[in-house]
Amino acid sequence: MKKDEVPQDKSSLESSNYKELTYAVNEEGEYTTELSSGWEPKTIALNNALEEIEERIAAAKEAVQAGEMSPIYYYMEKNKMDFSILASYVGIWKWRVKRHCKPNVFKKLSEKTLQKYAEVFQITIAELKKTD
Repeated sequence: MKKDEVPQDKSSLESSNYKELTYAVNEEGEYTTELSSGWEPKTIALNNALEEIEERIAAAKEAVQAGEMSPIYYYMEKNKMDFSILASYVGIWKWRVKRHCKPNVFKKLSEKTLQKYAEVFQITIAELKKTD
């Protein structure tokens, strides 16, 4: 696309004064960079993804409050992680993280293990033990 054709549609980037760096062709036919405030199709896709993330967080919170999952599951979703990512941050096997998401297993976790999770989520152990 030509430099003067770079989209400048309204987007969530616009309200935060951020611009996205894109490549465009200048008058001499050479590639150059240009700032874009947004592009409608990309904005729609981003908003849909953010809505899905919010739905997953809400579902995780409900599962914890219903006693189906431990708070680890909620904080994992809230921090946009999956089991593999969380396991790598905590430094334990993925299957153990999945196991720690079971409420009856979570209740038996040591303070040391809870502290690892709390550090990853940047919260206290007390906050980790509750979700409201």
